[in-house]
Amino acid sequence: MVYMHNIVKIKDIDLKAVRRLILVDTRQASRIGNFASIVHQPDLELHIYDHHPPMPDDLSGSVEVTQITGATVTILTKILRDKKIPITPEEATIMALGLYEDTGSFTFISTTEDDYLAAAYLLSKGANLNMVSDIIVREMTPEQVSLLNDMIEGITHRIVNGIDVAVASVSCDSYVGDFSLLIHKLRDIHNLNVIFALASMENRVYMIARSRLPEVDVGKIAMAFGGGGHPSAASATIRGQTLIQVEEKLFSLLNQFINPERLARDLVSAPALHVEPTVTLKEAHDLLTRYNVNVVVVLESDKLLGIISRQVIEKAIHHKLEGVPVREYMTINVDTVSPDATLSEIQEKIIANKQRLLPVVDNGRVVGVITRTDLLNILVSEPAGIPEFTVDTNGWKTNVRERRVGKFLRDRLPNEIIDLLIAVGNVADSLGYNAYAVGGFVRDIFLYQKNLDTDVVIEGDGIAFAKAFAASLGG
Repeated sequence: MVYMHNIVKIKDIDLKAVRRLILVDTRQASRIGNFASIVHQPDLELHIYDHHPPMPDDLSGSVEVTQITGATVTILTKILRDKKIPITPEEATIMALGLYEDTGSFTFISTTEDDYLAAAYLLSKGANLNMVSDIIVREMTPEQVSLLNDMIEGITHRIVNGIDVAVASVSCDSYVGDFSLLIHKLRDIHNLNVIFALASMENRVYMIARSRLPEVDVGKIAMAFGGGGHPSAASATIRGQTLIQVEEKLFSLLNQFINPERLARDLVSAPALHVEPTVTLKEAHDLLTRYNVNVVVVLESDKLLGIISRQVIEKAIHHKLEGVPVREYMTINVDTVSPDATLSEIQEKIIANKQRLLPVVDNGRVVGVITRTDLLNILVSEPAGIPEFTVDTNGWKTNVRERRVGKFLRDRLPNEIIDLLIAVGNVADSLGYNAYAVGGFVRDIFLYQKNLDTDVVIEGDGIAFAKAFAASLGG
């Protein structure tokens, strides 16, 4: 597939003789080089085809076709389809290349439904996906590998308004192509939500920025450097400044342009629907039904005692226990957050600990609650905020639920046994060992049966532990 076009260099064009200028994939004078000098000529006909969000310095044309999509090719494809202009399989392949490139093979969050429809149309016109994949999937050159390694080693992190921003700066003696390809690899390696990459090459500083968070509009930040782009992907080419100067300006702009992360006070539902501990399970069930909720907090004089769910209440009522007070069945091991808790803290407590309702407590008083539904609605609208769970050494995702058992044990064991377990734990900690209560003793705790025959297993040198434990008791 070879196309011979009469392409000339800008320096060979008599700009004064230009009567029609067609801008594709931009509408900013700062991004069209020498052509910016003629855009305001009264006899110039300016046509604009662009998919980027509007910017304050956008040009206006006699013909403007703009739409926020993942690629300008999507706009052009729609025009061809609507006007029933035929295209060859080779032309469809070229357009598909642009579509796949600009949408990151349909993985960028700027990708829209119209981009998929455009791809379907191009495929119906004979676009060759084998050729697309051969060109889009590029192997890195030795120079790119070296540059990526420098970026990995030099990456730094800054917390700006509660958001982790990664910045990677490098210098090269010569120009290295496909800089944006390296940014995507760096982002994927470290699973970064926000990344700014700066490269000093051939007396210029190139900036590539990517964001997965709605709070960080990298397009606006790039525009401050004379560039532009989408909220999720942007770039700029900076002349006349050193790499250090660009870094300093970037750091000063981050606080200005990054919106603060949403806190618990922004998400809380208030006031909190609650019951008192003396209320019967039947009365609590009626309250849940009346307000169509599944969990309610238990308060006494505005102090949080626990939470109780519809599921627990209905099980108790099934066993004819509707007259029992709520305090007998409420969950007392409840995580809480302050009004200043970040979204990541809220996620950890609700998702990792499988807690249906999270009380928001300020100065010991419950000011409201955040439910799993509240959090789910946020994560659906902002999928980048979905937490990454830990991965074990075998590669399987794990999410271990933790439960505080201090009060649980104190309610079931005499003080002397509690003191003994604490002493065992303290000595084990001092030696770097783990100590476990095992056997029927543990079983009987959960069965509410009395059993003072305490068995302990030490993960470490048992003899060394026994000597240290005896010494701690004065033996």
